Amino acid sequence: MNITIINGILLNSFPVLALNLAGVGVATLLISATGIIIGLFLGLAAKKLEVEIDEKEQLVRELLPGNNCGACGYPGCDNLAQAIASGNAPVNACPVANSKVHGQIAEVMGTVAQETERQVAFVKCAGTCDKTKVKYNYYGIQDCKKAAFTPGKGPKQCGYGCTGFGSCVKVCQFDAIHVVDGVAIVDKEKCTSCGLCIKECPNNLIELVPYNSGHFVRCNSKDKGKEVKAGCSIGCIGCMMCVKACEFDAVKVENNLARIDYTKCTNCGKCAEKCPTKVILADLKEHSVSL
Repeated sequence: MNITIINGILLNSFPVLALNLAGVGVATLLISATGIIIGLFLGLAAKKLEVEIDEKEQLVRELLPGNNCGACGYPGCDNLAQAIASGNAPVNACPVANSKVHGQIAEVMGTVAQETERQVAFVKCAGTCDKTKVKYNYYGIQDCKKAAFTPGKGPKQCGYGCTGFGSCVKVCQFDAIHVVDGVAIVDKEKCTSCGLCIKECPNNLIELVPYNSGHFVRCNSKDKGKEVKAGCSIGCIGCMMCVKACEFDAVKVENNLARIDYTKCTNCGKCAEKCPTKVILADLKEHSVSL
């Protein structure tokens, strides 16, 4: 045993060193044991609390476009995938996905996707700047919903028409809507029929129509003919001439406004020919090309 004398004090160095090494060893063992116990506990807890992921749900989610637009009625694509996989939503529930994707989802689910006709959004207004009258100059926020709270629901004489401030343009994720000459117009080639623009329009001007249809009433006014003419030169005056011209009972006038039943319409074009104000659009492609 070595004895060390420092300032008259005798120090026994070996026992102190041995004590320190023993303490370190005990601490190391305790820490290691604690780590092992915690690791085992976390492993068991993870196994116990593990959420089983449905393989079908994963496959469906991979096929969905991932826009998370909510047009399907669910908060996002993850929720829709879960609903489809559990059988709570049809395989063609996503309006953004095309028929090919619907078919692929149907294969995953072991079923057949129901064939549905493609639809596109259509703005029921032809009141461009040269055809509609203005009641006052509007200097407020450029937003359709804000303008709807002003007198007459906006500066245009017709309170049923498009204000042209583009709220629908802002919500469209596919660059399918633009305001042209004061009226929102949908490019049907880009439209995915997600329906977000429909929800955004305060005047309920936008509706879904069949992609292959050829005739559309470009008006939403419920006023009588005299009031319509006072505000817009191209509005529907409820004259019934389109109804009389249709041989297939596809056109009706309700609340002074012509409506086309697309399940009966044959695109013969006689309603458009007889319309005195030319408010019935003969081809939606005219709008698409102009964008």
